[in-house]
Amino acid sequence: MVRFSHRMGFKPMKTIIQQDTIDIELRTDLWNHFYLIYLEDPANIKKISFPLWMDFFGLPVDSVPPSPGGVYEWLRGYFFKAKWYEVYDFIEFIAGISSTENLNSLFMILCNICLEKNLSAYRFVGNKIAPLTSEQETAEIDKALEDTSSIKSVNVHLRRAIELFADKKPDYRNSIKESISAVEAICNLILGSNNSSLGDALKRIEREHKVVIHPALKVAFEKLYGYTSSSDGIRHALLEESTLGQEDAKFMLVSCSAFINYLIAKSLIVGIKLD
Repeated sequence: MVRFSHRMGFKPMKTIIQQDTIDIELRTDLWNHFYLIYLEDPANIKKISFPLWMDFFGLPVDSVPPSPGGVYEWLRGYFFKAKWYEVYDFIEFIAGISSTENLNSLFMILCNICLEKNLSAYRFVGNKIAPLTSEQETAEIDKALEDTSSIKSVNVHLRRAIELFADKKPDYRNSIKESISAVEAICNLILGSNNSSLGDALKRIEREHKVVIHPALKVAFEKLYGYTSSSDGIRHALLEESTLGQEDAKFMLVSCSAFINYLIAKSLIVGIKLD
């Protein structure tokens, strides 16, 4: 909510995207969500402390403070001194701790709200911190992840595409490859096959009337597949140089997620259960 002082011009509104920094307001907001969800209950403190000490900080587990209050003080000291990218490392790790899975979704939702409010250049996409996408784009990716949670052959490719896109040293080429592989995998599931390329699968789906795909969408994805298979595409093994960038990888991740959502909905209409 925009405050009175901002509406009336007494205080300037934030206008600069926080890309290589985290100001104290954003850091405090993220800490507050972390505290309220994970640190108010001593049982949750115990659940996160050992994974943090072993797998995040790389410290001996016998150095974990013996009391919940001691863990809280230690983590607070770390959080407010950490570099901006270490804060993102921290909240991303927290969101992936399996023992608090029932809390993690809420944590990521609240983090995305404060990231947007504080003009951060990053959002949670799945359970990874990734460069900014719009609310609609994030919704398509999250829906695809949720709807394919029981479809391992598709979900694994989508999650890998996000990991490669969101990595500190992003691999856009292979993120695109994983995105298109996810579409290829779901097309093969519709066909009940596992060895058709995306181009062949789209033709077979139409020929065998498995599901009805709008002609414009089919042509668009055939062209996208052709792009990823061309000499300047990510499947050309000998190509060492490429102009592929973040915008290419994001476009493919969002487009492929949306197409997967479309294919799942179309399959359900004709009674094809994908699992």
